[in-house]
Order: sequence, then structure tokens, then C-alpha cells
Amino acid sequence: MKELIENFAGQIEKGIEIFAANPPKAIKNKYANVVISGLGGSGIGGTIIKDLSTSFAYAPVIVNKEYSIPAFVDSNTLFIASSYSGDTEETISATQIALEKKANIICITSGGKLASMAREKGLDHLIIPGGHPPRACLGYSFTQLVSIFSANGLLPAEYEKYLKQSVPFLKTEESGIIEKAKNIAQKILNKRVIIYADSSREGIAIRFRQQLNENAKTLCWHHVVPEMNHNELVGWTENAEDHAVVFIRTITDHKRNQHRIEINKKIVNKYEPTVIEIWSEGSNDLERTLYVIHLVDWVSYFLAGLKGVDIMDIKVIDFLKNKLSEID
Repeated sequence: MKELIENFAGQIEKGIEIFAANPPKAIKNKYANVVISGLGGSGIGGTIIKDLSTSFAYAPVIVNKEYSIPAFVDSNTLFIASSYSGDTEETISATQIALEKKANIICITSGGKLASMAREKGLDHLIIPGGHPPRACLGYSFTQLVSIFSANGLLPAEYEKYLKQSVPFLKTEESGIIEKAKNIAQKILNKRVIIYADSSREGIAIRFRQQLNENAKTLCWHHVVPEMNHNELVGWTENAEDHAVVFIRTITDHKRNQHRIEINKKIVNKYEPTVIEIWSEGSNDLERTLYVIHLVDWVSYFLAGLKGVDIMDIKVIDFLKNKLSEID
């Protein structure tokens, strides 16, 4: 796992080459809507790209994590199926329905049933390197999403340049990121982690939660500002010293939300002494996003080491999949 996290920038670099070598045919600025179907480590990129594109996309972007798909999907839909293994049963089911509805489909996968379906049906497909845990290969899959969105006018064309620039940026920041991650892992050890972020950064907060779940075998939760100010904030009226609160912050977060977070910190700190801020770094929104993703991945790695747990172990998920395979 360490080598895979270390190679995050390298994955992005390779991902750029993969897209350039086989650009999808489904490139046009005429889609009525976009649906990204994927789960877990294969699906988190969809949530993050939706957040990034909110201010730019000319059509609504929906992230689908179901066996079924929204009723509005039709021949005017860009449907992106993301399954690292190619065998995620929910994504396979959703893609089959999208095919029946004549959606414009692009598959992102390393192989499996999804790749076979794409080849058999003549669908656009981007094949990324396989054989690793999906959660450790976000650099490959997320790069395809950024390229698809940029090529389709759902993100500014500059994002292709930003993607290339992120490679040397992340490599330069690597040592600093690792030191920050070690420090954060020490602070959250043996605590229930609560992650808060501006609503425009929810995908990053979810990524952090998922990585703590899978890599560090840690239960935690996340919420977003301002929504949590209308409900969860009231829960901070009792001592919670066995918790650690992490605020993910970016200079481009909404100004009112910046004020909200400062007030939230004071409220939370009355009941929980461990309050941590993760500030993104970078010269543009894509770099800032990738910076935090890489940082929280390292946090989960170091926390797993401090806890003495097997970072690769996902036996409980394998058990679930095996049981499901016994059911028609």
C-alpha cells in the first residue's frame, strides 16, 4: 500500500497517457445530463469531480450508487461507468440498464465483466492498470474523469493543463505532506474521528472517511457546512473527549462558511480538545483537491501503522460479496 500511495502523482501521469492514447468517441457539448455510476474506491472520483464541476458544468451531474439508474437517463445522457475490477455488481447492473436506454456510455475499468461488455457492445472504454485495491488507484481513475469532463466542456479546458501541472506539484510537496500526515495520525489515534468540510468539498471528506474505514479499520463520520449548523451542531452540548474533529479547509470555500467554521471550532472546542485543520495547498482548485486527497490517504496509512492493523485486510467486504454470490 505504501508504494501505491507514494505513486499517486505517477498514477496521474500514467492516467493522462491512457486517455490521450484512446480518447472516447462520446465527446460533445450537447448532453442533457451526466450520470457517473460507481461505488467505493471506484466511485469516490465521481463525487469529487461533481464537486469540482458544480460551478462550470452546463448540465446536471448525478452520482449513482445503485443497481438501478435515474428514470431520466436516455440517449441525451453521458453515462460513465466506473468499476476498477470491472466486476462491481451494482455498476454492471446500472450499465446494462443505461445500455438499454441508449445512453452514451464510457467505461473506466481495469478489466472484468465491464471491459468485456464494453468490447462486445462497442462502448468507449478506458483501461487502467489493474491488480491493486481500488481505493489505492484513484489517481488512474480520477484522471480519466477530469479528462472526460474537460473534453466535454463540463470543466474549463484549462483543467487539462492543471492536471499535468499537478504531477510535479505533488512530487514537490510529498515530503511535507508525509510529515503533516504523521502528525495528524498521532493526534487522532484512539479517537473517533469526525470530519467537517464546506459542502463544496464533501467528496474529499468522504474520501477521508472511506480511507480511515478501509485502511485504518476505523469507524468515523463526516458532515458538511452549512447543513451541519442546522442539526448536528446541537449535538455538541456534552463532553466528547474521545473524539477528534478535523476541518478540511480551502481558501475558496464560501466566505460565509469560512465564518461558520471559525465559530464552529469555538463551539466544538468547549467539549473536545482535539480540533485539527487541514488546509489545502496549490495554485488552482484541482491541485488543492489532489493535495488534500493525497494527504488524507497518507493519514490513513500512518494511522493503520500506529494501530497495528493490516492495511490490506478487507475480509468483512469479501465475506459480504461471497454471501451475495450464493444468492440468485
